[in-house]
Amino acid sequence: MQDCQDFECIFVDGGSTDGTLERIRAVPRPYRLLENVGGGISRAMNAGLEAARGDIIAHLHSDDFYVRPDVLSMVARQLETSGNEWLFGRAMPVKHGILQQENFVAPRFTYEALVRANFIPHPSTFVRRRLFARAGRFNAELKYAMDYELWLRLARLAQPLQLDIPLAAMREHDGSLTTREWLAAMQEALQVRLAFTDQGMAARSMHYLRYLVRHRRAIRAGAT
Repeated sequence: MQDCQDFECIFVDGGSTDGTLERIRAVPRPYRLLENVGGGISRAMNAGLEAARGDIIAHLHSDDFYVRPDVLSMVARQLETSGNEWLFGRAMPVKHGILQQENFVAPRFTYEALVRANFIPHPSTFVRRRLFARAGRFNAELKYAMDYELWLRLARLAQPLQLDIPLAAMREHDGSLTTREWLAAMQEALQVRLAFTDQGMAARSMHYLRYLVRHRRAIRAGAT
């Protein structure tokens, strides 16, 4: 529950058959439900964007939740007082149903740091509608790095406010991605990174080098 009551909740379902719709319908209204939105995650999120009427927009996937009851009111207050058009905080992992301490320390935000690596957690990111209107929607051609690519487009237009506190939690599942999928995700992120690299050959070479190091680590880890 959130202490802020001035918000709308939009559920976007891609044709699930696992009882998700029944659980949604059991939730007390008001909410809106978009059913049978096919075409992948990006199109589902874009459908939610089109349906949203609020000034500040955020996405929570089915395994995400906010870790404190004042997240929405705090975000609205921070954006209002700071004048920023988007912000992000930290996200905590949930393993086996237990909220874990976050060990990852994100660097201080700069555009250059974001090009090097995506350290912005999706469920802890909040964007004003007018900035979405300028930046565009999620790229439906991407399978893994659609959020990263959008963050880079947003960052070219506006500096985000970075909050050094957890706002959301993400449930982690063993074996959620196979090794092949991990490698494909890394390859796609590299292509996004290169597309936003305005520098010369040296910078592009560094991106390739970091990719090769991460690629080797992923293979050694043998994520399945």
